[in-house]
Amino acid sequence: MKSWTDINYTPCDDDRRRLDIFAPEGACRATVLWTHGGGLEAGNRKGFDGIAAELTAQGIGFVSVEYRMYPDFAFPAFVEDTAQAAAWLKAHAGEYGLSDSIFIGGSSAGGYLSMMLCFARQYLEDVGLTPEDFAGYIFDAGQPTTHFNILKHRGDDPRLCRIDEAAPLYHIADARPGKPIQVIYADNDMPARLEQNNLMLATLRHFGYDMSLVRVKLMEGYGHCGYDGEQKDGKWVLARLIADFVNAVTQ
Repeated sequence: MKSWTDINYTPCDDDRRRLDIFAPEGACRATVLWTHGGGLEAGNRKGFDGIAAELTAQGIGFVSVEYRMYPDFAFPAFVEDTAQAAAWLKAHAGEYGLSDSIFIGGSSAGGYLSMMLCFARQYLEDVGLTPEDFAGYIFDAGQPTTHFNILKHRGDDPRLCRIDEAAPLYHIADARPGKPIQVIYADNDMPARLEQNNLMLATLRHFGYDMSLVRVKLMEGYGHCGYDGEQKDGKWVLARLIADFVNAVTQ
């Protein structure tokens, strides 16, 4: 595995807007851009080396992205940053031996961000791209309604279910990326997270999305993202989930 770390994806010298690249030693057949969890107020791009190693061994590049967060920044800064990272990767993938067949994904808050890029077209359009320019999307335990920490920092009860411009669900009526989507969540996920993801799936059906492109993985017996840091038989569960999706839609 080849790696490059702490790369600025904007012209700013800002450690909150950097990414780490992990590329296969040989040919790269797909690349995954991954945004971390942490409720839009914690977490960082580090700690994915093991997952990246398993993916690159299968010819899949992995790019871990960091973005601006609360309390120093508010919506939509983190969505805009993820779009900028995607645009940077689209322009520079080949320089690092990465495939330009790029999947956008993330866990928890990162799942929310990948939903926003998939459904809220304006963020990618603002950087000269569209959702159709990417190979697919991975939503791992993301919140399709307005994220609870966006609500909290507005001064609202974070338990509220709100569907406004900060909610991926709000944008589904205009979303026709026609790209494969992987939805992952747990049966003991955060309160209402499973039900909200099911509402997102029902809304996609209601607006005529091609559901043959949508894969759903219910992680039974787990809490919120409890499988992300788990290994089975010496292999990372999250790496397997990512690789299974990429393999299924690229073969």
